Parts: sequence; structure tokens; C-alpha cells
Amino acid sequence: MTKHRILGIIIPLLAVISLGRSQAPELDRLLDLSGNWKFELGDNARWSSPEYDDSKWDRIYVPSPWEEEGYPGYDGYAWYRKHFKADDDFRDMSLYLRIGYIDDVGEIFLNGHMIGYEGVFPPNFMTGYAIANEWPIPKDYIRYGSDNVIAVRVYDRQQAGGITHGDVGIYERRNILKPDLDLSGKWKFKIGDDESWSESAFDDSRWQELKVPLLWDAQGYKDYDGFAWYRVKFRVPADLANRRLVLLLGRIDDMDEAYVNGELIGRTGRPRHGLSRNDIAGEYKQQRAYSIPMSLLNPNEENTLAVRVLDLWMHGGIYDGPVGLVKRDKYNARRERPRSPWDILRQLFK
Repeated sequence: MTKHRILGIIIPLLAVISLGRSQAPELDRLLDLSGNWKFELGDNARWSSPEYDDSKWDRIYVPSPWEEEGYPGYDGYAWYRKHFKADDDFRDMSLYLRIGYIDDVGEIFLNGHMIGYEGVFPPNFMTGYAIANEWPIPKDYIRYGSDNVIAVRVYDRQQAGGITHGDVGIYERRNILKPDLDLSGKWKFKIGDDESWSESAFDDSRWQELKVPLLWDAQGYKDYDGFAWYRVKFRVPADLANRRLVLLLGRIDDMDEAYVNGELIGRTGRPRHGLSRNDIAGEYKQQRAYSIPMSLLNPNEENTLAVRVLDLWMHGGIYDGPVGLVKRDKYNARRERPRSPWDILRQLFK
């Protein structure tokens, strides 16, 4: 068999392998939550509460259009609820909730806290039916070893409605790079834009506190698009002093600039006034990692991290981890990847 005929067989095969790897999920399922959920037509904010008594609600199979589960022709609001127990083993895991595809609009709550949404409810309706719901779960939102409640508020405008299809469950993010200094938690936050907010001496004591990482939409700013700033103070532990460090900022929607003690250390996108949603180039999908010059850090004093964020449409803020400082050699080691199928092919016919 000639080399060209071999290539004709191997190249399509490798393309399939490569495609499969690129689309392979990054999450491992811990709990399968498909099956019977509680269900009620209508809309009531109290239904997100874990203490609400849903014992008299109907049961419905998830995922499946509600028209196929006994509610033919229904368009409008409805709520789903699911109880589950979180093992103590989950405490040290990076957990995500998958709810699949919601037709048309959905808000997802865990134990009364919103953690994500897709689409826009009336009167400014916009469907989110084609977007899979996958949201990180803040550690302090889970009740380990006891009952937890997922509540999903849904609005359907026409045709199929509800949690229609897709993966539904609790998942663990595998192979996550854990920071040597974890900076997740409460940060100072303010909407607007002022270059003085990058300075370490700036007084942010009157700013609101927001949880990082978590959408700012889930913390009182659901309709806000524009500039906002986050700030947090930290000390460098002794074991990280005199080490070259990388700042991890997870994923941010949409663009950002990061400042350490008033100095810009990195950016994703070019956040500036006058941009529109047409200027988004997928920045919200990128994992942020910025090298910190050793000369910027005060090893024996408090340091200030300020992050300027520009959200141009829909979700906003520092919404996914990891968030913190990691040794550069550890970061570089984790970035090494096995050879791709194309590397193997080139080696075979070198």
C-alpha cells in the first residue's frame, strides 16, 4: 500500500479522533439528576426558597418538553424543583450544575441563590433555547451532608417549553489548576469607570461586596451592561515570597484589565468606551492568566488587585474560576499537553 493510500485512510481517522477530543467534556458527572422533578405552573419568587413546601406539586420528567409530560399547548411561566444530597466528599471539588437546554428562558437557583440564567424574560423577551446551561457552584451555596434544592424558573413563549433536553446533573471539573493562594470569596465591587480605582491607596470601604467567581447578574446586577471594577487585598505567604507568580482570574464576561498595586499586568480584549456587542470576539470563553512582575509585589505588606471589566451584552463579571495566585513553574507544567494526532502523523512520515 502506498504512502498516499495510507494517508487517505489515516487522515480522516485522525480528524475524527481530534474532533472528538476537542469536543470531549471537561467535567465528570457526580450525580445524575435526570428523572422526576417537582413542577408547578405559574410564577412566584418564593418558589426558589429551599424551605418552600413543594410536597403538593406535580411530578414531571426532566429533561423533556412539558408538552410531552401532560401539559399540551401550555405557554407561559412554570417552575421546576429538585432535591438532592451533597456528600461531604464534594467539599474540595470544583462543582458545576448542568441543567441542559431550557425553552425559552430560564433562571437557575441553588438553595435560594441564583447561579445562572439564559435568555431574557418579558417584556424584553429573548430566547435562550439553543444554549446549554452549565454553571459553577459557589462552595458556600451547598449544604454538605443534607438536603439541597435546585429551583428553575422557566418562561416559554411558544411551541416546546421547559427543560427540553441535554445533560442534567452535578459535575466535577477535572484537572483544574488549584491556586497556591486562593483569592475566591468576597471582593469589593462598583459599577462605573474611573482610572483611580486601580490605585492601591484608593479607599473602597464604601463599595459593595460581591462573590468571586459568580456572575454579577446573580448578585443584583442582572440588567447591567457596561464597565465595573473589582478590588481585593491580599498578602503574599512566606512560601510564595521571591517566587515568580501567575495571577489566575478564571473566565470573565466580556473584557478585562488586571492591575496589581496600580500597575497594569495584563488584559483580555481591548476594553474601551464606545464598543458594542458586535465587538465581542469570544473573550468570555478564555481562561485568564497574567504573569506578575516580582518587583510589583510587597512581600511583607498588603497588596491590591484591581480588575476593570467591560460587559457588552447579557452576562457579566468574573463568573468562573480558578481565581488566585499560582507559582509560574506549576502553571507552566500544567500547560504542557500530550502530542496531538497531527503530531503523531508528522512523526510517522517524517
